[in-house]
Amino acid sequence: MNAHADKQLPNRSASKATADAVSEAVSEAAPVSVSASYAAGRLARALRTSVLHEDAATRERARSRARQWRQVLAGIGSGSLAIGSRTPVTALPAWVTPEVVTGGFATGSATAGGPLLPYEEEAARLAGVPATRSELFAHFLTEDGLVRLWSLLDSGHYEVRVPEEAALATVAWLVRAGDFDAAAELVTVLRPFADRLRFLPRPTDRPSPGVAAVHRRTVGEAGVALARRRPHAAVETQREALTVWAPFEDELLAHRLEAGPGTPGPRWQADGAALLARYGSLAAAHTRCTKHLDPKSNAAILRRALEEELAGRVLAPRLAGLLRVAVTSMVAKRGAPGSPGHTRLRRTQAEQAALPSHHALAALVLRRISRLDPGSGTADVDAPLAPVSEAEALETGLPVGAAVPTAIGNSVRAALSAPLEELVARGVVPSAEVLAELVPQLVAAVTADQYADDPLRNLMAGTYRAFRSRRSLLLLNLQHQVRIEELPWLRAVSAHRNADAGAHEQAEEALRRLGELAVSAFPATVLPNPLVRELSQLGRQAELGTPFVEELAADIFMGTFSPKFLVAARIAADLLEGSLYERYYGIDYARLRRMAVAQAADTALRGRPSHSAREFAELCAERAGTNGLSWRPAVNGTVIEQAQILTTHNLATLAHRVRIAPPTGWAALARDCFDTVCRLVNRMAGKPMRSTIKDTAYAWRQMLFHLSLCEETERETVLAWIEADIARRPPRVRARLAPAVAGLNLVAAGASFGADGTGDGGRARRLLGWSTDEHWMRAVEVPQ
Repeated sequence: MNAHADKQLPNRSASKATADAVSEAVSEAAPVSVSASYAAGRLARALRTSVLHEDAATRERARSRARQWRQVLAGIGSGSLAIGSRTPVTALPAWVTPEVVTGGFATGSATAGGPLLPYEEEAARLAGVPATRSELFAHFLTEDGLVRLWSLLDSGHYEVRVPEEAALATVAWLVRAGDFDAAAELVTVLRPFADRLRFLPRPTDRPSPGVAAVHRRTVGEAGVALARRRPHAAVETQREALTVWAPFEDELLAHRLEAGPGTPGPRWQADGAALLARYGSLAAAHTRCTKHLDPKSNAAILRRALEEELAGRVLAPRLAGLLRVAVTSMVAKRGAPGSPGHTRLRRTQAEQAALPSHHALAALVLRRISRLDPGSGTADVDAPLAPVSEAEALETGLPVGAAVPTAIGNSVRAALSAPLEELVARGVVPSAEVLAELVPQLVAAVTADQYADDPLRNLMAGTYRAFRSRRSLLLLNLQHQVRIEELPWLRAVSAHRNADAGAHEQAEEALRRLGELAVSAFPATVLPNPLVRELSQLGRQAELGTPFVEELAADIFMGTFSPKFLVAARIAADLLEGSLYERYYGIDYARLRRMAVAQAADTALRGRPSHSAREFAELCAERAGTNGLSWRPAVNGTVIEQAQILTTHNLATLAHRVRIAPPTGWAALARDCFDTVCRLVNRMAGKPMRSTIKDTAYAWRQMLFHLSLCEETERETVLAWIEADIARRPPRVRARLAPAVAGLNLVAAGASFGADGTGDGGRARRLLGWSTDEHWMRAVEVPQ
């Protein structure tokens, strides 16, 4: 799902099935509800897999999923679950982390619930109290328990995997800080759930990761990936063929050539008997390569003839003929054994076979990194990936100087701990989606730096990282996901944040750095929702008034947008009015500005906007050529795309409010976008997939934004470059992009599209991603 958008909606990967989960919206006054059909379908799928799949581990995972979906259906039936609400489990407050399955459905269980974990049982044993959560909760509020928690806080030898596991440690910190009122209030909030939820941090052998550590994988995770590598069956089969069966086949041929005309002597027969005996041993020990078992193979013919001769039988005419053909063809193909050509061939094959296996090199790299901290990244990935040393060659039998293959090296490079910019430059972060995975580490550092006390800073960083692993809920009726500020233990320590302006400036600098990195490194990519969530968090901390908006799913679109979409459109109007972007998409930014002013006045008067928010949704539907809410995803997609166009999907907010300045300049980003567009179009075969067309249109929109921020001479230079570049592309790319390029040139020259999005007699077209009928890109005749 688009797991981290504030108005949680499933993404394209789950779209068709998840649409069944939403029932008909009768009117604006009647909120949308969720039916059980989606959960029932998922249960049926899990049950089929649990019975029919050939892999035992997969069957067991499917049984676990089936149990969860049964819980979902039982909760919906009993009324104990309110799917689509911020508090889906009626017995639990919003801050409790619910167990969530595919599609954003809560099961009714809490992630911090369930049976006691081993570390809790050990804590009860050491404390001498019964092994129940309520007894543990009470113990850790005593003097002995608080001392234990203070020790954990000071050592850092703990981890927080679920946000609730930081709660008791926060109580302990407040008590030590003398803030008894806040501690008592927090205990009052937690006590009703003390018998059900884990509020205790997990002790570890090592300190928790530093708040500034940024890495894609830990060393431990890299080690697991290396340990999973097994010998490659095809490679090892080939190695056996070259090192065992090719030499044996040469011996058979050489022995046959020694026979010459007439009857072979006793020595030839003795050598032949030894060869046949050795064949039996080799066949028993080396079972990967089975070519020698083929009765039609040359080696099998040589062996069969030898067996007949050693048994004193005259070769049958057919076998004798096969033997002559086999010997002749083998000599003709490779030369006689010992000849120069044959010797060179076998030497080359032996060198290939002697190359170390990936499995053996992975084992060596695993041994090298085993000395590192498995719970964090590493600043040095070059040493673990160095060629095999002399000492290692003696220990492992690997050849000195053997290089570590790229495939193995990538597992370790993913554990590189470095600034985000370096990770992007070194290819560790290949996409905006991967960047979004890493950003919580950066935001955790910024969030934690609001606290002056080191133990509290580390505790809050761990809480933030755990909170960001919380799975998002399916939310309806424009509700937003639970925010970290709603956690009671976060509220309890809020008075201990630094109150100076430096915290705001630090958050603003982090926001600018992250925005510049995302836009510069992936200029043609729409910011993924997890990244939007982190930008929103930094924007709130910096108090910049940055309305970051999410990518919404078309399958259960509610037909309206939250007020921040219109605010974002107003920012785009301030930045882009009169620009190429405005003219290309036919935007009336003056109208948007009036709507935004009206929304602000409405908010000031009523405390919340009403009419203007609806007016923005109506404008998007009008521009899409539809009446509004539809249960056809394609229709909803056209409306959502218009909202993305009007808001620039966060680009204007970053450029205008955050004031990002890409190091390479806007013109370079525009060229990168056009290159991405061409690569996407080049992949299109036959009738292109609709998802590829959408990605192409999104990259095109990003290009237009970057172009619009260029100086006029820069923009003209890029437009000329596009004309020259498209001429060098394959015919199928030129054909499919010709209408879009003509449309760009049309608008750049001062003209405009007609109401149908075309110009110049239909030769120029506006490129959009969504269409309710056949997209014009799918209808283009492509040269073969």
